[in-house]
Amino acid sequence: MSEQVERSPENGASLSSEGSSLDPQADLPIVLGRNLRRLRTRRGHSLERLARQSGVSRAMLGQIETGKSVPTISVLWKIANALDVPFAQLLEGEVSRGPCILRGSDAKRLTSNDGRFTSRALFPFEGSRTVEFYELRIAPLHRETAEAHAPGTRENLFVAKGVVEIAVGSDKPVTLAEGDAALFEADVPHVYRNLVTSEAVLYLVMTYAERVS
Repeated sequence: MSEQVERSPENGASLSSEGSSLDPQADLPIVLGRNLRRLRTRRGHSLERLARQSGVSRAMLGQIETGKSVPTISVLWKIANALDVPFAQLLEGEVSRGPCILRGSDAKRLTSNDGRFTSRALFPFEGSRTVEFYELRIAPLHRETAEAHAPGTRENLFVAKGVVEIAVGSDKPVTLAEGDAALFEADVPHVYRNLVTSEAVLYLVMTYAERVS
């Protein structure tokens, strides 16, 4: 991507649109900027106020709104939490009618810098929703830390392949084998760790406390 991408030492994941009809050098920055500006102004926030509430600099927010920068996943989570909106609402496109087919070859993935953790959205980025559905892939023996989500957010995980350890906040870590599932409050930091020497595949249903339009 030609524009600079802000990186975070805690979570270097960034947006990827591999094989997608969404051009990452054009459409994604424009869509993200348009949505951020709309949501910010709808809530009556200035750039300065949103910067204070999110911990993201005013300069970076301005670059995002003007389509000059696409931030990391962790930065987008901070913005979404400050605006009190589901993460995907920052990325949503135009609402379409009829069946929505999500081809594997057109998958839009959120990928860590080293490529050892990927998250594929199994829903379209359009319209408001209280539930999001993801496929997660974790490389052998990899440990991935997720920041706290908005208050009331829940994660429901299902392990389709492999053995993983889930640590939520200060609770004792639990081990999930293939076919196991777990439901937990995700408004605290949490960690996914692949315990085996093969890739782990998980399916995640994320539920927000209430619908935000």
